[in-house]
Amino acid sequence: MIVVMKADATDGEINRVIETIESLGYRPHVSRGVERCIIGAIGDERGKSRLHSLEALPGVESVVPILKPYKLASKQVKDGPSRYQIDGVEIGGTRIVVVAGPCSVESRDQILETARAVKAAGASMLRGGAFKPRTSPYSFQGLGEEGLKLLQEAKAETGLPIQTEVMAPEDVELVARYADVIQIGARNVQNFKLLRRVGEFDIPVCLKRGLSTTIEELLMAAEYILSEGNQKVILCERGIRTFETATRNTLDLNAVPVLKHETHLPVIVDPSHGTGHWRYVTPMAQAAVAAGADGLLIEVHPRPHEAFSDGAQSLKFDNFVTLMQRVAAVAEAVGRSV
Repeated sequence: MIVVMKADATDGEINRVIETIESLGYRPHVSRGVERCIIGAIGDERGKSRLHSLEALPGVESVVPILKPYKLASKQVKDGPSRYQIDGVEIGGTRIVVVAGPCSVESRDQILETARAVKAAGASMLRGGAFKPRTSPYSFQGLGEEGLKLLQEAKAETGLPIQTEVMAPEDVELVARYADVIQIGARNVQNFKLLRRVGEFDIPVCLKRGLSTTIEELLMAAEYILSEGNQKVILCERGIRTFETATRNTLDLNAVPVLKHETHLPVIVDPSHGTGHWRYVTPMAQAAVAAGADGLLIEVHPRPHEAFSDGAQSLKFDNFVTLMQRVAAVAEAVGRSV
């Protein structure tokens, strides 16, 4: 249920509604818009009939059921799109946020060289994996905390905020000490213990769609994070598994306008994993911006042929410069900027 307050509702009236929601055994979620305040009542729906009594409280305009299974991710609880500040970078606004860097942090020289290059080309944030979920147990698994320290060093030099992946609930606190955005990878989109754990932290979370995850399942995964109190969730389309073998995955750009219709959360696109081949990354990045994406996640490496992981889909520095130029042209055409 959501409680829509009157435009002239006082702070006292709003607080009374919040207290009443809590007394009924529900968790209040407050969203203050430009014109009015909306309060979500989150909890067991079996007793939701009791919430209709809230209409009798002063300052309440109406009590409305949330029909979608994803309550906090639904547009019904938010007046306008969500925007988050990430160490000076806003996502969800008119600017397209480009998060660029290598799949894995491999060495100090590699991550610093890449950070300088993507910064010079106009990237907004730096990505790099310190903990890597790999299909094979024999593949490079990442440098762990040492990789996080190298990312911090790259941030100190370039000023780029850091996005990096966490794989296990017990590592969330460690990663949160270093990162500006925690990434949940495609393989962990329905790792509900991990989702609940990152929901306990006040840090933006980039939630990647799973290989065979429906849009509703993605939004329900986001709901796990939101329901624990972390309201800063970014959704990422990174391609789904289909019968097609010409590309690594099938980049589902339908998801962008669908998610924009269904949720207030920002949406970004990862054309690197979506295609699996550097040659297709730039055109699909352009298409993603045209479709309405709020940002891009791009893999960049100084020497892709030497990369420890995902070299085939990583852009060289000159190709990343070209991508930024072409994305900027598309962004301008749709009333946005890079």
